[in-house]
Amino acid sequence: MLGALFFAAALTPTLIPRSYLTQGALAGGCFAIGYFAGELWRRLWHYLELPEPSARARSVANALVAVGCLLVVIAALWRTTAWQNAIRSVMKMAPVETAHPLKVCAIALITFVLLLVLGRLFAFVSRFLAARIRRVIPRKVANVIGVLVATLLFWAIASNVLIRTAFNALDSSFRELDVLFEPERPQPTDAARTGSTVSLVKWKELGRMGRRFIASGPTAVEISAVTGRPAQEPVRVYVGLAARDTAQARARLALDELKRQHGFERKILIVITPTGTGWIDPAAMDTVEYLHHGDVAGVAMQYSYLNSPLSLLFQPEYGAEAARALFAEIYGYWTTLPKDARPKLYLHGLSLGALNSEKSAELFETIGDPIAGALWSGAPFASRIWSSVTDNRNPGTPAWLPEFRDGRFVRFMNQNGPTVPPDTPWGPMRVVYLQYASDAITFFAYRDSFRAPAWMNAPRGPDVSPELRWYPIVTMLQLALDMAVATNTPMGFGHVYAPEHYVDAWVAVTNVSDWSAEALAKLKSYLAARARKTSAASLDDDPDRGG
Repeated sequence: MLGALFFAAALTPTLIPRSYLTQGALAGGCFAIGYFAGELWRRLWHYLELPEPSARARSVANALVAVGCLLVVIAALWRTTAWQNAIRSVMKMAPVETAHPLKVCAIALITFVLLLVLGRLFAFVSRFLAARIRRVIPRKVANVIGVLVATLLFWAIASNVLIRTAFNALDSSFRELDVLFEPERPQPTDAARTGSTVSLVKWKELGRMGRRFIASGPTAVEISAVTGRPAQEPVRVYVGLAARDTAQARARLALDELKRQHGFERKILIVITPTGTGWIDPAAMDTVEYLHHGDVAGVAMQYSYLNSPLSLLFQPEYGAEAARALFAEIYGYWTTLPKDARPKLYLHGLSLGALNSEKSAELFETIGDPIAGALWSGAPFASRIWSSVTDNRNPGTPAWLPEFRDGRFVRFMNQNGPTVPPDTPWGPMRVVYLQYASDAITFFAYRDSFRAPAWMNAPRGPDVSPELRWYPIVTMLQLALDMAVATNTPMGFGHVYAPEHYVDAWVAVTNVSDWSAEALAKLKSYLAARARKTSAASLDDDPDRGG
């Protein structure tokens, strides 16, 4: 019965629409967890030698439970299509005719059987070891030791054999992918650009994501065509992993290349921390370059070629080290320049980039000569500053879009902009968090396994289904799966941030004042149409979408 209830809970809506494959695997895993909890309780009851019901009472109870389980499973499978459409409707996605309940059930059954076999193998090993140990020590102590030794044995096999083998395979795959050259992105011929023949950074050393960043982005002509005003060629500097052996050496190279391109002579200078693969969200950088008519310099440095989840799991220190090294070099030189003749300095990062960008600047280091601000989008739940500000938000403001004190230092934005009135005065430093309520990468928490998260309280975010409910253990597992598929949403939901929302964020952070409301609306429409056209064309073959 516990397994059936966990199975039904796993089919209810969470933040991201799911395919029948992921839905079935999740439901099967949750059924196994419920089954294991019931089995553990039964064994504990027997182990403590507590009184047990008669055989007849057990038979009647088992029959009733079997019927109850069947009804629960059938009802949940019957509702699964409606539940999935409840998520799709808030994301303005077309409803599905069916969520394939039979396929979901079949995959769940396969998943449960595999986990059941694994669990019984563990029980067999535990009993086998306990039987050997029982020859020299008391029975109950031997049973405990048998379980502990079996746990260590299974963990060692899983971590040292299965996980390491999988990691090595993925590591090799991402390394090979990083060095691939795309024919549609030729080496720049303009000597002023990174990767050109006279650049300090060789084209082949940029890596795939670096070449994408340098080769993309609007030109001065394209910016002028949209804004109707004169524009400059934006400066984009990127240093790949292959350029130098250490983070400090790559950071110094980035500084030298930025000087070569006269990046410190621009109005805006942005230190960008990319995601795990080195990807930089074009929706973020294109937007700020249009807003400031190309008078922008962006500098970034690769710290990994793994995607963000793998980089966070296996190389968590690399991103923080690289972000810190790059900021120290750029900030150190920036502070030597005359204050009235240097650019405004900002930080930016998406996803894992936001987490590491937070770590790059120390408060006491910059308090005497502060930077102008930061825009962090889709900050992961582990982000230190984000967590502190969210936990200490003003009473009565929602966790998915908090207000912090008087809004002079930090503000939060989503699809509908900020909750703080636009005429609210800023302090000397402007920090904006752009986040969607449907982004599980931002709102996941381990404590969701035993406590309902605050972002589920009413009122809810505009992109969160009203049918979403909290269930112990299951909700945390649902959100963990949502993190893995958070980039499979339409742009503007989940972990895929839309350029029109970046417009509002950059306007606030960089104090854009030379655009009318009508001009900003036209820019949003242009960028949104272009981004969605590109996204639709590359969704199936672009593993970097959303970071």
